[in-house]
Amino acid sequence: MTAAGDAPLISVRGISRSFPAGEDRITVLADVDLDIWPGEFVAIMGASGSGKSTLMNILGCLDRATTGSYRFAGRDVGTLDPDEQARLRREHFGFIFQRYQLLGDLDAIGNTEVPAIYAGESRAARRRRATDLLNRLGLGERLDHRPGQLSGGQQQRVSIARALMNGGEVILADEPTGALDSKSSAEMIRLLEDLNRDGHTIIMVTHDPKVAAHARRTIEISDGRIIADSGRVTTGAPPVAPRRETTGFSALTRLREAFGMGAAALMAHRMRSFLTMLGIIIGIASVVLVVGLGTGTQEKVLQDISSLGTNTITIRAGSGFGSRDAARIETLVPSDAGAIALQDYAAGVSPAVSSPATVRFGNVSASAMVSGVSNDYFALHSYDTVSGSLFDAADITELAQFAIIDEDTATTLFGVGADPVGQVVHLGRVPARVIGTVRQSGASFGPSSLNVWLPYTTVMSRVSGQTYLDSITVQIADGYDTQRAQDDLTTLLRTRHGAEDFFMMNSDTIRQTITSTTQTLTVLVAAIAVISLLVGGIGVMNIMLVSVTERTKEIGVRIAIGARRSDIIAQFLIEAVLVCIIGGTLGILLAVGTASLIASVAPIIPLTISTLSIAVAFLSSTLIGITFGFLPARSAAQLDPVVALSRE
Repeated sequence: MTAAGDAPLISVRGISRSFPAGEDRITVLADVDLDIWPGEFVAIMGASGSGKSTLMNILGCLDRATTGSYRFAGRDVGTLDPDEQARLRREHFGFIFQRYQLLGDLDAIGNTEVPAIYAGESRAARRRRATDLLNRLGLGERLDHRPGQLSGGQQQRVSIARALMNGGEVILADEPTGALDSKSSAEMIRLLEDLNRDGHTIIMVTHDPKVAAHARRTIEISDGRIIADSGRVTTGAPPVAPRRETTGFSALTRLREAFGMGAAALMAHRMRSFLTMLGIIIGIASVVLVVGLGTGTQEKVLQDISSLGTNTITIRAGSGFGSRDAARIETLVPSDAGAIALQDYAAGVSPAVSSPATVRFGNVSASAMVSGVSNDYFALHSYDTVSGSLFDAADITELAQFAIIDEDTATTLFGVGADPVGQVVHLGRVPARVIGTVRQSGASFGPSSLNVWLPYTTVMSRVSGQTYLDSITVQIADGYDTQRAQDDLTTLLRTRHGAEDFFMMNSDTIRQTITSTTQTLTVLVAAIAVISLLVGGIGVMNIMLVSVTERTKEIGVRIAIGARRSDIIAQFLIEAVLVCIIGGTLGILLAVGTASLIASVAPIIPLTISTLSIAVAFLSSTLIGITFGFLPARSAAQLDPVVALSRE
């Protein structure tokens, strides 16, 4: 026997491990004392349930003893936190599992280099080392093959390469031949013997005496106690030195590697990822479209109000809209309009009366609204002249029987493309010559109908016969305060009428009211869309929690080969954030595409997709990923590696 060192590499004293079983506890290990020196090849034998695998898990820092002490290279392992134990596994241990425990989404090189990722080795360096190890193990032609494309023996070789990736000072092999045929088993034993001759400390768990016979030291365990130990025997080869982690391994580098692993996991499960994204896609698209619809509607309404005339005040008889006394009040007269026109604040004044009538030209007749107005009316209500001319002051004074019609009326009476100017139409029994056609450049409120305008004096004397006005519209001069003008108008008319038998509508008040209403409706509908977005986020969380359950064994493997808890959290959190960001991006594209389609098919629907709404939607999807992804990520990181590895 040759000594490999003066102090044992592994030393356990009084190790016990028990598990709760209902109201009782089952003791799997009891008062185990064991020393293992560098360079040894140890086989731990025992029947199923003897405690040999539990002992190996404790030695490999995958499990903690209930009582007793464990020192590795002089360090008390029991005092280390989970991340310090993870570092111990990365720097000193390599695991060879009975069922290989390869990650199905990665090829041979990818599986081999995972421990080096967590150790901070550069991409180029770890790729070279992984390739070299696989070549040495006879897998040079299988580098890009995934586990499902490899035989059992080849998968076990990949697991050996992975165990050696960070140096593999101590190789822990759990039933390494249990899932192999006789030929592959013999090859596996030769590989372990070669590794031991190279200075690796080998700790192998097996129930097969023939396999244990190849070890240089055999320890037999039964009912949780060591019942036989053949004693320390080592090779003359110098022990393998631990492979220290790369210095300067920054959090940013770890985040970049976690991002790569998260993206690879999503690509490997495209359908599941897409279904997870679907709720986010619908939610983001809904929010962007609803906000766009609200913004567009508000802009359109404000534009329409502005097109009706800026700074206008409309005066009507009665105490308000729908008042019962309005029809009986006849005090709003043309002289009121004349008095208002003399005021400094009045830039334009248009009295108005209206009466329905049947308008005829030849054998064509139609119902129309005949309105009596002044020459200021068309400017106040944003009408553009299409052909002919408008009224002048003489037409008003002389009760001229001149008519102005809109394009719809012209098309109805004269046909498409016909020029109505100069033609005579009949309004009931009153003939009128058409002197112009107009088109409204802004909005029109109220029911759509054919419109014919005559001087208000003509309508009052020859069409309706009424002596009072329906309304007076006043345009406030630039620079004059609208509220002050309204107060002055009220004073003027109250003085003239002896009572306040009228009410006023301020265009600014209408604008503010409609804007407020539109914003309220937008917020209401957007809130509904946000609820759908939250539902999508909860869906992401549920899918990720299911993913954690499905990938429990993968998480256990990653923890076993050195992943920190923060590494697991980062990977699963990044997966959730990526799902939401990609889903958010697709949702934004869907919203923009839908808006473009609506604009081309139904341009009457106002949709304004702003950069701000897109930015907010994108930020929302990111926050949803972080918020709803954290719980599954933390759940994954807190898994016990031993329990995770045993999950089917």
